[in-house]
Amino acid sequence: MCPDVWLIPLRDLDADARAIQLGAVAELELAPGQQEFVGDPLRMMLAGLEDPSRRPYVIEAGGRAAGVLTLQSGAARLAGWPDDDSAWLLRGFLIDRRRQGQGLGQAAASAAVAAAAKLTARLGGGQAGVVLSVNEHNPAGQGAYLKAGFADKGAYLGSEAGPQRTMYAAF
Repeated sequence: MCPDVWLIPLRDLDADARAIQLGAVAELELAPGQQEFVGDPLRMMLAGLEDPSRRPYVIEAGGRAAGVLTLQSGAARLAGWPDDDSAWLLRGFLIDRRRQGQGLGQAAASAAVAAAAKLTARLGGGQAGVVLSVNEHNPAGQGAYLKAGFADKGAYLGSEAGPQRTMYAAF
């Protein structure tokens, strides 16, 4: 059973609420070896707030921050997709090491697809789904994405983090 997760959109918060969420993000911990695949959570969220193409979210479960993710428009090729604009790029996705193995990744990935569909409806842009790349040496991540409704679309070799699988979920 997947737990309930909430995606807290940092852009939609006032300064005080955003500061509280960013403080919680600063407390997130990466699992050993995870640093080579994903960056520092706080830096990723701050970069997302600076870039108008990015929509950073805090993943909340059980009333506290459990991870982060970012949806980015106009950047799908970074995951090996054939064009930049037909899909949102899901990037910077991580679950705190202390919360891994609880189904939060699967639940948050599903929630990200729903959030992307709402963004497309609100902002336009014509995206039809969400694309991501996951390292071939991350079977747990691949499994969580498959359970969340993503389909494996093949190998992507253009990543600095090594061979990846491109995965896609339509709205």
